[in-house]
Amino acid sequence: MNAIVALCHFCELHGPRTLFCTEVLHSPLPQGAGSGDISGQNEQAEEEEGGIQMSSRIRSHSPAEGASADSSSPGPKKSDMCEASGCRSLAGGHPGYVSHDKETSIKYVSHQHPNHPQLFSIVRQACVRSLSCEVCPGREGPIFFGDEQHGFVFSHTFFIKDSLARGFQRWYSIITIMMDRIYLINSWPFLLGKIRGIIDELQGKALKVFEAEQFGCPQRAQRMNTAFTPFLHQRNGNAARSLTSLTNDENLWACLHTSFAWLLKACGSRLTEKLLEGAPTEDTLVQMEKLADLKEESEGWDGSEEEEKPSSQPDVVEGQELSKSSPETSLMPDCNSWNVAHRRLSVFRSLRHMRQVLGASAFRMLAWHVLMGNQVIWKAQDMDLVQSAFDVLRTMLPIGCVRIIPYSDQYEEAYRCNFLGLSPHVQIPPHILSSEFAVLVEVRAATRSSLYPALFDDEQSLNKYEFVVTSGSPVAADRVGPTILNKIEAALTNQNLSVDVVDQCLVCLKEEWMNKVKVLFKFTKVDSRPKEDTQKLLSILGAAEEDNVKLLKFWMTGLSKTYKSHLMSTVRSPTSSECRN
Repeated sequence: MNAIVALCHFCELHGPRTLFCTEVLHSPLPQGAGSGDISGQNEQAEEEEGGIQMSSRIRSHSPAEGASADSSSPGPKKSDMCEASGCRSLAGGHPGYVSHDKETSIKYVSHQHPNHPQLFSIVRQACVRSLSCEVCPGREGPIFFGDEQHGFVFSHTFFIKDSLARGFQRWYSIITIMMDRIYLINSWPFLLGKIRGIIDELQGKALKVFEAEQFGCPQRAQRMNTAFTPFLHQRNGNAARSLTSLTNDENLWACLHTSFAWLLKACGSRLTEKLLEGAPTEDTLVQMEKLADLKEESEGWDGSEEEEKPSSQPDVVEGQELSKSSPETSLMPDCNSWNVAHRRLSVFRSLRHMRQVLGASAFRMLAWHVLMGNQVIWKAQDMDLVQSAFDVLRTMLPIGCVRIIPYSDQYEEAYRCNFLGLSPHVQIPPHILSSEFAVLVEVRAATRSSLYPALFDDEQSLNKYEFVVTSGSPVAADRVGPTILNKIEAALTNQNLSVDVVDQCLVCLKEEWMNKVKVLFKFTKVDSRPKEDTQKLLSILGAAEEDNVKLLKFWMTGLSKTYKSHLMSTVRSPTSSECRN
């Protein structure tokens, strides 16, 4: 994260002062810093916090690192420093701290002031504002301020107990400065929690020291017995004590460097940028709704005393099907490694592969029934083969239109599923076999005369099967069919398009026709337009043919609840306002 974290202090003699700051260096350290390493110190510390490993070492003094206190440094002059080190964190010759992030080759450098004059000015101004005008009620707590020119600041002010200070406490703040306002605001909860933890630790250490000093020499009674002294004389004789003295921790600055470096690393890693090419698709919305429903259902089962459903019921298998991440991103269901190796030679890999195996006419009949919403029944002994067929065919439909029972020992009605896998011995009702709203694919053992030459090595096992596609309403070869089916077949027959490109074509085609479905739903269900206007609309959409109309009506059932509720709310709002008028 491109930011600076600093610890600031309000000195009663000199006002707001920066005590310690940590910044990020994406480029190598200046050349002068590399020559100043002292191997004799050899002070190495392996720091591991929150899964982040950094190698930290104390570097020798180098003017390039901004540790110098001479006149060329942008820091304050020595005359502006407290003699008791209240305005100073590191000693005059201290080189500062450097942590190397091995994963990203980024260096986190800590010292009292930034070396760059512009950064020094930004940090200085943020320090002054955090301890003067930009404070919370009660002068303790988080606050956000800043502008485009001087950066945006997350500031958390707090008090540290000091038995020698006025009011027995001194005022500090931890500030985080960066130029990205949105990123800093989104990081508010994270920064608040982590910085609050650092503050609690500092206050806890200081409180122990304060209680020990008060027990040995109570300052409150001593001050009440002391004669009144002029205010200016009291200020000059009560210089601020160093934070290491207040906490009795000689390794305080090394610990703060570790905390600040980890804070910058972790805050930069928790938020990542993701390119969004547009609004979420209907498939995404439906999938989110189904996952939410499954989560609520699982929580309900965990909290109830009811017995679990038997595993033989198709509903359980159907629920597992609904929990898949995305049909476009994964055509193969999850399974163990042995099953994956076994299935590589006995499954359908893509729509193009299925078309090559079934043949052009049989595939067109099957695809037509899939797009129309008719029930697709597969009878086979190999459950993996049936599952792979459904995983491939479902890519032609929106997720909301898919209801799968992968394998069952009995026939299930069409209202329960539009994809049904059956074992070979299951009897299908005669009226289903003769229905125009169902298609049956029987997988039989192929005879020697029906064996076809394998186009690929992984088709050797499919060569032993014979696929018979039948329906009560076969699709005539000269029938136009829905427009999307013709476009799908054109993409599948184009050998210049890879399988991945065909998958993206399917996504685009589904979104194109889902947009037409949304328009038709708004026009007919929400606005309640007459049939004449609906026919005109279908002509404008290029979907006036019978098959296209059937497809739109079926796909309308796959619209997300979010979209439907949004339409209903936008329609009801003006109606209620008109009634008030």
